[in-house]
Amino acid sequence: MRLTKYRGKWCISFKEGDKYRRISTGTADREVAERVARDLHGVIEKSTNPTVTELWEKAKADKAGKPVANNMHFHWKALAPFFGNHEPHQITVKDCRDYVKMRQDTGKAPSTISTELKHLRSCLRWAEKTGLIERAPFIEVSAESAPRDRYLTRVEFKKLLNAASAPHISLAMILLLSTAGRVSAVLELTWDRVDFVRGKIQLKTTNIGKGRAIVPMTEQVQDELKRAFVLRTSDYIIEYAGGSVKDIRRGLGNAAQRAGIAGVTPHVFRHTAAVWMAEDGHSMEEIAQFLGHRDVNVTRRVYAKFSPDHLRNLAATLSY
Repeated sequence: MRLTKYRGKWCISFKEGDKYRRISTGTADREVAERVARDLHGVIEKSTNPTVTELWEKAKADKAGKPVANNMHFHWKALAPFFGNHEPHQITVKDCRDYVKMRQDTGKAPSTISTELKHLRSCLRWAEKTGLIERAPFIEVSAESAPRDRYLTRVEFKKLLNAASAPHISLAMILLLSTAGRVSAVLELTWDRVDFVRGKIQLKTTNIGKGRAIVPMTEQVQDELKRAFVLRTSDYIIEYAGGSVKDIRRGLGNAAQRAGIAGVTPHVFRHTAAVWMAEDGHSMEEIAQFLGHRDVNVTRRVYAKFSPDHLRNLAATLSY
C-alpha cells in the first residue's frame, strides 16, 4: 500500500487479488493524506488490531463507577476525532504535536491539552497491561502551564450565586464550595448520603478513588439542603427535570458571564475552599484532610503561600 497522486489529490494505491485499486484521501495535503491512509489501513488489510476507540471504551467500562470514568467521557469528545480510528501502533510523536497545535488553535489551555493526552496515554498503557495490545505507543505530553491561582473572593462568590438562573446551578455552587468536593462527586450525590441529624455528607459510595468519605455541613448548607429536600423530584441532590445532572459547565459559564466574573470552572470552587481555609489560618494538615490529599506536601506546595503566617517567622529573622 502506498500514496500516489491522482488529479491533484493523494490516493491510497494497493493490490487486491490480481488488480490494483485506488482510494482517494480527498486531500492534496501529504500529511493529512498519511493520517487518512493509516485510518484506512485496517479496513483495507482487514486488520484485527483494535482501534483506539475500542480500547477507550473497554478502559472506560473497566473503570466504571470511579470518578476517572466521568472525566474520560468528556476528554474523549476532543480525542476521538483525532485518534479514534487509529490503531495504537500507528500513533506517532508528530500526531501528538499536531493534536496539541489543533487544540491550541481552538483556545484550549496547555493544562487541558496535557490532561487529555495523559488520559490517552493511560488508556493505552492499561491496554498493554491487560494484554489487549502488545505494546503501548509513546504519547508525547507537552509541559503543563503553571498551576492556576484563580480563586473566588467572598464577594465574587456571592455575586456568582446571585447570578445563577437555575436552582440546581446555585445549589451545585454551594456544595462545591462547602464540601471542597470534585464536581463528579457532587453531581453523583444522592439524598440517602445526607445525614441531617449529624450534619454530615457522605461524598463517596465506595472507598475507591480520590476524596474524603465524609465531610461536615455548615448550618447554611443544611438550611439550603433542607429547602431542596422538600422540593426534590428525584434521588439526586443536584437534579434537573426529575433526573441527575451530568455537566454544569454551561450553567456556571452563563452565571459567570452575567456576574462579570472571568475564569470560573467547577474546580475553582474546590481551590477557593482551600484558599479560604488557608487564609483563615488553618493548618496544612487539616486542609489536606478536608481536601482528601494523601500527601500533605501536595497541600503545602499549593496552599501554604495563602496562610497569613507563611514565612513570617523567617522574615522576622531578617529584622534590623
